[in-house]
Amino acid sequence: MQDSPVFSNDTIVFGIIMLCLGFVFYTSAIKTGFWNKFYKVVPSVLMCYLLPSLFNSFGIISDETSNLYFVASRYLLPASLVLMTLSIDLKAVFNLGPKALIMFFTGTIGIVIGGPIAILLISLVSPDTVGGVGPDAVWRGLATLAGSWIGGGANQAAMLEIFKYNPEKYGGMVLVDIVVANLWMAVVLLGVGKSNKIDKWLKADNTAIDDLKNKVIAFTESITRTPTLSDYIMILAIAFVAVGIAHWGAGNISDFLTSNFHVVSDKTSALASFGSQFFWMITIATLIGIGLSFTKFKNYEGAGASKFGSICIYILVATIGMKMDIFKIFDNPGLIVIGLVWMSIHALLLLVVAKIIKAPYFFLAVGSQANVGGAASAPVVAAEFHPSLATVGVLLAVFGYAVGTYGAIFCAYLMELASKV
Repeated sequence: MQDSPVFSNDTIVFGIIMLCLGFVFYTSAIKTGFWNKFYKVVPSVLMCYLLPSLFNSFGIISDETSNLYFVASRYLLPASLVLMTLSIDLKAVFNLGPKALIMFFTGTIGIVIGGPIAILLISLVSPDTVGGVGPDAVWRGLATLAGSWIGGGANQAAMLEIFKYNPEKYGGMVLVDIVVANLWMAVVLLGVGKSNKIDKWLKADNTAIDDLKNKVIAFTESITRTPTLSDYIMILAIAFVAVGIAHWGAGNISDFLTSNFHVVSDKTSALASFGSQFFWMITIATLIGIGLSFTKFKNYEGAGASKFGSICIYILVATIGMKMDIFKIFDNPGLIVIGLVWMSIHALLLLVVAKIIKAPYFFLAVGSQANVGGAASAPVVAAEFHPSLATVGVLLAVFGYAVGTYGAIFCAYLMELASKV
């Protein structure tokens, strides 16, 4: 393994990312032979995620020296949300019913109870792994994971401020966060390709989801036309003007709240996540898309608006993949095992509840990612079922921001108790 990647120039790195995407889309379009059989087992979106992770793992490129994820998450993600929400049928989204929320909160509960249970289980085998005193106490570090896996980066930072984990050891927790969360996302994406089989096992009712998809498909077919250069320019204008507005609004709202409300500016506050510019950027972009869906702008779906949105999403998927280094799994095996046990409890609870309420795999996958991945990956997973469903992922991720700090604080206190048993 090299200390620095072979390529650190983002122009070259982006070329490699696009090479990965081009390879996947070219081979997945082949309907005969090896590749046809391969993609029946491995979803193409998972390959878009894994190939960049292999380039990262072997030191060819590195997320640590690249700004591509930042660009994709701040520019392409809000653009994709606008374009994929443009033709949304909001009434049909609400008709999806309560199962989406039930699965989201199940995922949250899975994270809250998973942490202390993981500590108890690991302590039976290796007490030192979950030990430590004062700022070095492992449960304090794991509290930052709870913040990340329920809400996101802002909630994670809040947990670090509240529980004062040793900053010199914090990097180890960030590593666990990246490795375990990315491995779990890979599993979730693998399940997308087998969602029909999983739904049969769950005895799930997909009627509301199918109705939403069919409405969007029918609308798209009714307005489909041969796109012109004017159409493409207008689609990009809609997307990136909205991105500009979202950034402008997010900056102003965040500055106003942090300047005027101590509960928002205080990083130890449960409301600190509302000072996050990223949170407001995602929220505003989604609201703009929903607003435009009630205007004639929605007719640009007929010229391929959601396809442009999907391109943005796939580039984001590839940059997320860059974050995973498969070799780092062995850097701190004890903490990684805690993370894997923790995530397994989260997954098991989701499966049990989904089976009980007969919730489709879509709700399980998106409910989980709205917690663990937040606004960056929940829409990615949702859009993989159908572009029109990306909005569901965003709406659930917003819940994650709202409850992340509260849930993580409760989880941290449970982990403190578990570490003393």
